[in-house]
Amino acid sequence: MSPLSQKMTFDVRSERVDMTISKSYCKNAEIRIDTDPTGSPDAFNPAELLLAALSACMIKGVERISPILDFKFDGIEVRLHGVRQDIPPRMESIRYEVIVDTKEADHRLELLHKNIKQFGTVYNTVLAGTDLSGTIRRKG
Repeated sequence: MSPLSQKMTFDVRSERVDMTISKSYCKNAEIRIDTDPTGSPDAFNPAELLLAALSACMIKGVERISPILDFKFDGIEVRLHGVRQDIPPRMESIRYEVIVDTKEADHRLELLHKNIKQFGTVYNTVLAGTDLSGTIRRKG
């Protein structure tokens, strides 16, 4: 099998700490997750984790593609808003805004956005089952 055809794999382990909190582990990292049926303000709930994964995917995509595009930026922020439907329970829609601290031209900013959408693993996974859309803009 050539290196290009090898698939990336990911492993995460999660365990219940008590009736309100669980922890997820991967590599040398751990995060607290809200598994309290009434909710906990001290941890991300599963829907918020999904949104955090999506925003991390977008930021990581910028970090990967910016050297290839020679795209200069000083910072990036991703804001997301998800809407959950009850029956069946699922994330119905997600709207996002990518805010980039850059002096790059507008067409270069749009090129960056195109790459975020085209090459994001989590982005494309969520897109397959959710109404996902958003914008990119310059900070300021």
